[in-house]
Amino acid sequence: MPKAYVTIVTSAKMSPEVVDRLEAVDAVLEAHIVAGDFDIIAELDASETKDLLPVVTRRIQGIEGVGHTRTYIVLD
Repeated sequence: MPKAYVTIVTSAKMSPEVVDRLEAVDAVLEAHIVAGDFDIIAELDASETKDLLPVVTRRIQGIEGVGHTRTYIVLD
């Protein structure tokens, strides 16, 4: 089962609300507010790699307050 990490930049003061919404997405295993170049990191799990695309582009990027994302697919 492929895994991926998604880093998310949010609008000001939106990180807690975005994490709450991420936790309602089936493919999201965990989501955490972090310090650094982005605001949130989320761990995703899917049946196949191709299943990650709609999760990121529709579900995650469709959440109000999400600015931009970067997706890192786990190779090991």
